[in-house]
Amino acid sequence: MREDIISMSQRELKRLHLIKKALEKEITQEMAAELIGISSRQVRRLIQTVRREGDRGIIHKLRGRESNRAIALEIKEKVLSLYQKKYPDFGPTLGSEKLWERHKIKINDETLRLWLIDQVIEYQGRKKRPHRQWRERKESFGEMLQLDGSRHKWFEERGPESVLMCYIDDATGRPYGRFYEYEGTLPALDSFKRYSQKYGVPASVYLDKHSTYKSTKEATIEEQLQGLEPLSQYERALKELEVDVIHAHSPQAKGRIERLFRSLQNRLIKEMRLRRIKSIAEANKFLPKYFSWYARRFGVKPAKSTNLHRQIAAGVDLDQILCIKTSRVVRNDFTVAHEGKLYQIKDNIGGKGVVIEERVNGRKYINYQGKHLRFKEITTRPEKIQQEVKKPKARRPYILPKDHPWRQSIHAFFKENRGSF
Repeated sequence: MREDIISMSQRELKRLHLIKKALEKEITQEMAAELIGISSRQVRRLIQTVRREGDRGIIHKLRGRESNRAIALEIKEKVLSLYQKKYPDFGPTLGSEKLWERHKIKINDETLRLWLIDQVIEYQGRKKRPHRQWRERKESFGEMLQLDGSRHKWFEERGPESVLMCYIDDATGRPYGRFYEYEGTLPALDSFKRYSQKYGVPASVYLDKHSTYKSTKEATIEEQLQGLEPLSQYERALKELEVDVIHAHSPQAKGRIERLFRSLQNRLIKEMRLRRIKSIAEANKFLPKYFSWYARRFGVKPAKSTNLHRQIAAGVDLDQILCIKTSRVVRNDFTVAHEGKLYQIKDNIGGKGVVIEERVNGRKYINYQGKHLRFKEITTRPEKIQQEVKKPKARRPYILPKDHPWRQSIHAFFKENRGSF
């Protein structure tokens, strides 16, 4: 490119055109100032500069020079090297956070993104989301929780696949969660128990129609007559605690918990990778600290300062409510069959119906009219005596005697019709 070629923007070309008009006395300096949008004093300065330096004088003197606030090249190279080695699947936002947190390098996420684009380094971008109708948040902390479970390779290749049972408060965005081996009734009850012990009993819970949370059984005739629907064990337990259960008709309806899982599957997995967490026990020990940070980082202030969590009343046994309850009939020998096992009741009871409670801690109780019965599992059943089966004696065929009337009638028949055969 020739050195005498001057590159100007449209704005600079407009300024040069009007300054030349003012130099040639075709317009006044005041008119040029008004058309350019600057003061007349500045126009006089530009006129003097153009007279002295020519057309190049209209260009800003900092054009082509590095900014005084520019980040040193050594730091840029170090940042890009660290990103490619340690954080290749991190997005620019999370990558800039980790660079400051772990390496004390303060880089704006947009700066990092532009560097990655300039060096043609691939990075994880945000996915486009379909348009959804926004739902206003609840006003108070504890007014509504959103609940869901996510089965995922949370420990990547370091540990087994597991389920994160997670809650998020709709008003504040404050999360709570715990890892389990599977998503089922007992993990759901255990997670709700731990949440209630920490924050109190919420007013309502918003969740999907997974079989853990909504019964798939058909209503009995009695329930149909009473206008009732069969309840899952989770619904039954929350109903006893006077907690409203609301079922979502689609994943998008409970968008806050879905977005929380998307964030955790990006951020939490990488945080546990950096700490080499590889088991459910280690992860559950780390989660409270992480969720506390998450609430400070992404939580919002509720519209009202009222806390609608109810404290657990004295005398209320959460273990007795948040458990699996199954009705069973006692046999005449005071035994109860449950899930392929047989239990011997040691107490004398007057009725036939009992309730078997399966607690989240693994213990079992047999309850009769609010009282726990003594029982033991029958591990070996008495063998039945095998009685020898006697084979019946073979019966000889009965032969009619010669003087039997049937023989005589048959003999007479053949005698009379001898010629016919």
